[in-house]
Formats: sequence, structure tokens, C-alpha cells
Amino acid sequence: MFFSWLKRYLPRGLYTRAALILILPVVALQLVVSVVFIQRHFEGVTRQMTRSASREVRMLIEEANADLPAATVLQELHRLARPLEITVTFPDTAQVPQTSGRRWFDLSGVVVLATFKEALPTLRMVALPDDDDVLVFADTPLGVMELRFDRRRVSASNPHQLFVNMVFFGVLMTLIAFFYLRNQLRPITRLARAAEAFGKGRNLPYRPAGALEVRAAGNAFLDMRARIERQIEQRTLLLSGVSHDLRTPLTRLKLGLSLLDNEDSEAMERDVEDMQRMLDEFLSFTRGTGEGEPEQTDPFQLVSQVVADNQRAGVPVTLVQTEGEDLGCVALRPLAIRRALGNLIENAVRYGNKAEISVVLTEKSLRIRVEDDGPGIPPDQRGEATKPFTRLDSARNQNRGTGVGLGLAIATDIARAHGGVLRLGESNTLGGLRADIVIGR
Repeated sequence: MFFSWLKRYLPRGLYTRAALILILPVVALQLVVSVVFIQRHFEGVTRQMTRSASREVRMLIEEANADLPAATVLQELHRLARPLEITVTFPDTAQVPQTSGRRWFDLSGVVVLATFKEALPTLRMVALPDDDDVLVFADTPLGVMELRFDRRRVSASNPHQLFVNMVFFGVLMTLIAFFYLRNQLRPITRLARAAEAFGKGRNLPYRPAGALEVRAAGNAFLDMRARIERQIEQRTLLLSGVSHDLRTPLTRLKLGLSLLDNEDSEAMERDVEDMQRMLDEFLSFTRGTGEGEPEQTDPFQLVSQVVADNQRAGVPVTLVQTEGEDLGCVALRPLAIRRALGNLIENAVRYGNKAEISVVLTEKSLRIRVEDDGPGIPPDQRGEATKPFTRLDSARNQNRGTGVGLGLAIATDIARAHGGVLRLGESNTLGGLRADIVIGR
């Protein structure tokens, strides 16, 4: 449950995930080192140094409490404090702070104050005004005695240097690792671009590079691409060859039937026309989606031209909705899109009375919808309907004409070649079939 929730917030890109893999261990390591450093350096070392200084301070306080004349006590205090580098004075009571104090960001000062209070119970107060001095005040028979000495005697100097060095070298090593990792990830991204382009019907130049595993995947991709291209070429040659060879005898049959003058010849001519139409669909299927490279195309203008051409041919099709005309152009193969729309419109008017087309363009996708008022296709047969040479006689009205089951298959191939998909559903407005060509931008 937790991992499912966390997965939604993790980055999706390869570079960002790799950067996260790099940064997280470095940050975790710095946190661990920081905690250990604070415990050992700020607490342990500072406590040891403060205890050593507190012994010297206690010796001077005991000397000030000696039962001797004041002049002798002062002379002895200065004699003892000089080699210890401690300054001993007796300030006015009004100048003595009332409570111990430190700056709010002085972390080691917490340990210093606590250690002095623990080692010198009779102490009046301790002040840590800055990074240079420590002020210790104690009550003696001679008055309030102030002992001033260097702060470096109770805590390490410049403790922040370790943090600065740790952060600096952590960032430096992260950048070095990121540039190195980028060079390792670049062959993977090139392979992904080549595979994505091939899925859209384009061949990008690609040469395997990088680590051994990436090279193996690249070589496997090249072998797969070559094998698929050979299969497509063989299919194209086979179907185009058969279709081309059959055109000549069909033309002779059509010519011979036109010379006959009887009622039977009309039925035979219709059969020949059906065969001619089937051959045309075979050739259309063999051509596939390879009409050049994608180009920036205005989808609204393209669909409007297709609708206008069909209307001039007497096809009952209308353009009923357009949205997003101000969002620019889309990378399309115009001839392939024309063929896909032509097949969808032909299917719509073959099994229905009319067809309606709508075009919706957003920042992320293009949707071209063709709807009809025919019988539609049951949901459990829609996947089968997009396969080549599939005819759903029980689902569609065959009285309007015959086909070879390639219309939806061609539209599906063209949509996939554009990185999109053909979705079939039920029309909410006409009640028949709804066919959506959805292409990502």
C-alpha cells in the first residue's frame, strides 16, 4: 500500500530516476556523518576540553579562597594564571551578568555550559559572548572574580569547516557521477528514440553503443527491425503481385461482358466490379502507411478537404464539430490519414445512412471521430473487427455492399504508424458505430 502511494510521486524519466539514485545515497551518507560528527566532535571532544579547562579554573578559584592576605592572594593568582593564559580580574558587581548565556546558534556552547556547571558547583555563571572568549564568574572572599580565556580551549575552532567540505565535495562528486551516468544513459535514450520512431513507421539511423547489455539490446532491436521490414516487404510484394496479375484478366472479363447484351451480363459485371474493388483494397493494404515522412499538417483543413471530396461524390457525410483550431499543426502523413478517413467513411455509409465527423485538438492529442447510424459492432467483437480480412456478417448490414475486411485494419495500421490508436465504440448521437483515431502530439 505504501509503495503504491509512493510510486505516484516518483519521477518517470530515466535521467531523473538516475539522478535520484545518485543523490539519495549521498544525502543519506552526509546525514549519518553529520550525526556522528555532532555526537563525537561537538559533544565528546568539547566535553573533554571543557573538563580540562574547568580543572584550571577550579585551581584558581581555590587559590582565591585561601586564608591569606589579599595582596598575597592576588599576587599568587596572577602568577598561576599567567602560564595558563587566563586573565583574572575583579570587576564591579554591577558589571557582572546575572545569568549564564550563549548565542542561539552556538551548539557547542550548550555542552560547555553544562560541563562547567557539573564540574564547578560553586560557580556563579559562565558567559559565551562570541567565538573568542569564555567568561567565568565566581564568588570569592575578594569579591566576584572574572576569569577570561580563549574559547579554543573548550571547543574546536571552525567546526563548520567539516560541513562545508562535506557539502562541497558531495556536490562535486555528485556532478562528476551525473556526467558519467549521462554518458551511460545516452545509448539507452538513443535506442528508445529509434524504437519509438520505428513504431511510427520511420527509420532513424542507429548504431549500438554503450555497455555490453545496451549493445546487446541494440543489436537485438536492429535484427528485429530488419526482420519486420523483410516481412512487410514480402507481404507487399505478394499482395501487390497477386493484385496486379489479376487486373489483366479482370479487365478482359469486364471488356467481354460489356459486349454481351443480356440480363445475365449485368450480374456478372457487378461481380467483376466487386472483384475490382477487392483488388483495390488489397493494393491499399499493401501500400500500408509509408507515404513519406510526417509533416506539420493542419488537421482541420485536412479533414475538411476529405469531407468536401466525399460530398462532391455524393457521400452523405458532414463535419459536425471542431475544437482547438488555434492550437497549431500536428505531425501527420496526409495521404495516410486521407486513406484512413476514407475507409472509415466508406464503412459508415455502407452500413448506415449517413456519417458525421468531428475533430478535437488539445495540447496533448488529436482525435478524429467518425460516427454512423448503422447497426454498430458488439463490444466483444470490436477487437476482432480491426484485424485484416475479418468480416462480421452477423454484426453489420451486408445488404449495403460487400468488402474484404480491410477497412478498419488499414485505419488501425495508419493510426499506429502515427503513434496513436483506433478506438471503436457506440455513437451517443447516431446510435451506430463510433470510430476514433487518437494521435498523441
